[in-house]
Amino acid sequence: MIVVYHKNNRITKVILEDKSKISFAKNKPIAFGLMQLAERFPESKLVWCHEEYQEVLNLAELNTIMHHNKIMLSYNPSSSNYLGSKIGYVEESLFIKINKSVRYPTWQMSSLVGGVHASIIKATEGTIQRDSDFDYYLNSIAKVCKPQGLLCYSEPKLLKKHFLVSSPKASIFTLFKFIKQHYKKRWVVMLFLNLIIYEHEFPLVAFLYAYFFKNRKRNATNIDTIKVNSSLTVVVNPTVDVIIPTIGRKDYLYDVLKDLGQQTHLPVHVIIVEQNPSVESVSELDYIHNEDWPFVIKHTFTHQAGACNARNLALSQVESEWVFLNDDDNRFESDLIEEVFKGIKQYGILSLTTAYLQVNEHKHNFHIHQSSIFGSGNSFLKADLLKKVSFDESLEFGYGEDTDFGLQLRNLGVDVICFPEIAILHLKAPMGGFRIKPTFAWTNDKIQPKPSPTIMYVKLKYNCKEQISRYKTTLFLKYYRHQNVKNPIRYLIYFNKQWRKSGFWAKELKKR
Repeated sequence: MIVVYHKNNRITKVILEDKSKISFAKNKPIAFGLMQLAERFPESKLVWCHEEYQEVLNLAELNTIMHHNKIMLSYNPSSSNYLGSKIGYVEESLFIKINKSVRYPTWQMSSLVGGVHASIIKATEGTIQRDSDFDYYLNSIAKVCKPQGLLCYSEPKLLKKHFLVSSPKASIFTLFKFIKQHYKKRWVVMLFLNLIIYEHEFPLVAFLYAYFFKNRKRNATNIDTIKVNSSLTVVVNPTVDVIIPTIGRKDYLYDVLKDLGQQTHLPVHVIIVEQNPSVESVSELDYIHNEDWPFVIKHTFTHQAGACNARNLALSQVESEWVFLNDDDNRFESDLIEEVFKGIKQYGILSLTTAYLQVNEHKHNFHIHQSSIFGSGNSFLKADLLKKVSFDESLEFGYGEDTDFGLQLRNLGVDVICFPEIAILHLKAPMGGFRIKPTFAWTNDKIQPKPSPTIMYVKLKYNCKEQISRYKTTLFLKYYRHQNVKNPIRYLIYFNKQWRKSGFWAKELKKR
């Protein structure tokens, strides 16, 4: 491990793990010095730390929190980050609004304190310029390499004590430059448009300035040769229970049970919650009792329809160390669970999600990566987490319950890692014949809310105001072409009424 201390955008000293000092390039940018150290010590962890944090740098925790070579960490105790909240006008993902109290997935890095393996720095040598602005350099590495498999976090454990230190902030020119170098061109225009609409700013010079820079993501940085072997032990007892909510899919569910019965690593319990809202109905799953299964089936029959309720009922019955959130119209290979446990052990993680493709659908990302979503039909997690998370029943019959569940996990400090080579086929089977169309409190409103109040509920809960404004702009533009009011002023007036209606009902959902 090598620690680089810096101040005023220059390295002040470099310390080895044995406390000895080594020479470094004086009067050179920090990024230049970091690359030199990566070349000299290619097997080392490189840590950077502002001089103000030298006494509280948590060196004792570093090997635990950087437990494999594809991890990049940093931390800034301030509520604001280098690029500021205006980055939310461009990116809607969960990586923007950072929970600073836990280890939280984000590509937004800070020069105040952080760490990365030397092999990652070396891999960027020909693709990412060594910027004189160290914060820009770190954010660029994380933004470019995260889709390639680099796991990036805000990590409060880097410091033993938290206090604020003055840190660099990107100017509006730097923000536009960053967008141009790391996003598609249209987002430069969208940032400009959103700043005009919501900030009443007109940064024309900064907007034009951005077009002098080339996109860095076109020259993809390859980190595939960097091996991952976590030093953490996350699997003590490799037992797993499977939960399956079902309604009207008897034959499809039978195939799922058969696939589970052929697993090379068998589950202990398969927990089925069968729903039928007809008060006179009884279970149709006769094969649960008529056939022998290589696992215990826990079967609950309920007249209360709703996937959130059904999943929560099933999760409350989990007994094993791990849980597989499955669905009643999935198909998968016999080594699914075995491969999942290999991945969990290799990366030292508490939550894993698989590829979840429909028939004739193709994968777009082939790298193991930090997922921006969570799937309630294709995910595995440590069962201890179920004491702190559940499916929000305010979202029943709407949209967003998967997203909400995944964000609950991230806000506990649990990342969701996607393994695209581990696949589950989602058949998207037809709905059962006795399903009923739900009626919402807003169903009969003259002005229908847009977006769905359940979606707005999740966005208000987890997104910053700039991200919500971004969503409003893109929603307006998306639906303008698909509705009958072609006068843009009239459409804007009507759209704002729909937006306010959605916000009203989202707040009502929050009261439940």
